[in-house]
Amino acid sequence: MGCGMDFAKTLRVKPGTKIGLDDFDPEWKPDSIDRNQAESLFAGLTRRLSDLQNVMYAEGTRSLLIVLQGRDAAGKDGTIRKVFGPVNPQGCRVTSFKVPSKLEASHDFLWRCHLAAPARGQMAIFNRSHYEDVLVVRVHDLVPKSQWSKRYNHINAFEKLLADNGTAILKFYLHINREEQLARFKKRIDNPKKNWKISDADYSERPHWDTYTRAFEDALSKCSTPHAPWFVVPANRKWLRNLIIADIVVRTMEEMKLAYPEPAVDMDAIRRMYHEAEESS
Repeated sequence: MGCGMDFAKTLRVKPGTKIGLDDFDPEWKPDSIDRNQAESLFAGLTRRLSDLQNVMYAEGTRSLLIVLQGRDAAGKDGTIRKVFGPVNPQGCRVTSFKVPSKLEASHDFLWRCHLAAPARGQMAIFNRSHYEDVLVVRVHDLVPKSQWSKRYNHINAFEKLLADNGTAILKFYLHINREEQLARFKKRIDNPKKNWKISDADYSERPHWDTYTRAFEDALSKCSTPHAPWFVVPANRKWLRNLIIADIVVRTMEEMKLAYPEPAVDMDAIRRMYHEAEESS
């Protein structure tokens, strides 16, 4: 099931290419889709996603990792709520990666991410991820370049390990522009229900916009692989962002050819036992 347009092909970062984010328009929208159509398609996709996740959970042999990255207010929380809200919580885990704890910092940078990687039958969503260690760490010189520059290869090896063990990996960069970010900050100020999301970092990070751009570009260019692709999602329009991500996830899960397992019991015997119990009641 899809929406008729191959978003994955259009928005995938081709492995081995050097991208520039200025070449991607955060306001981009297909001419063939308006908001009403998108929301109708999205409703069907989320139902399909819920069904597919149930099959993955029952099958218990493969897993899915969703990585969400983006600037402050890019929509990571909203994506999780809107796109993945309908799935069964038994088979889905969301992990937010903030400043490493003392325990996490005492290990290698991938340790905490490996702990949160999905088990077989599970879907895991990373709200920020192991990529913070080539983003904020780089921008703010938290470790020397000689250290963070090696991490792209470590990340690729980590993701290859997960893929070789049956984990499908989809990574989404939620692409907004400066104006949209500032407009979303204002909504957080004006809406008391969103005041809790305001932080000093929202504004202190804005002067580093261009430096973050270069860091994101390197991460997307160096770490988009056939088994763990990056997608640059135009995210100024939240409804289109949601449609794109739901469509790519559903298409990927359908390509996995998930299937319910064969019953572990003799179903004919179970049916006989049922009928006997029904007759005796």
